[in-house]
Amino acid sequence: MNIRYFEDTDTALIEFSATPPVETREISEDFLVDLDAEGRLVSMTIEHASERASLGELNYQRIEGMGAVS
Repeated sequence: MNIRYFEDTDTALIEFSATPPVETREISEDFLVDLDAEGRLVSMTIEHASERASLGELNYQRIEGMGAVS
């Protein structure tokens, strides 16, 4: 996964997969998603990103599965 921020256009691009997109869908005026041939999410574009997202801080946390609970 890659996150790129283009300061000159205030655009964030979040890439979830290296698969080439075949379709772009507009979710709202400032949010676009790219999908692969099977409809899976490839990337997301956020326009006016500094207003729409907290770009100053990024946290990543992996949480292990707890397995079966009896």
